Amino acid sequence: MTLKDIKVGESCIVEKINGEGKVKRRIMDMGITKGVEIYIRKVAPLGDPIEMTVRGFELSLRKDEAEKIDVLKK
Repeated sequence: MTLKDIKVGESCIVEKINGEGKVKRRIMDMGITKGVEIYIRKVAPLGDPIEMTVRGFELSLRKDEAEKIDVLKK
């Protein structure tokens, strides 16, 4: 399951970040690392971007970036 599959109001735990180079580094620099909890706050009307709470702050990610993050539903 990826972060893109999590519904609004649900939480999950990051299991693995797929991808390489700049994309993976950018995701990790935003605080999304293995074992961190993510709460999905809302999704834009057209489904992109996804707004979430990570480590106590709000963050938005595009769907294509969210697909690269494997998670376990909480």
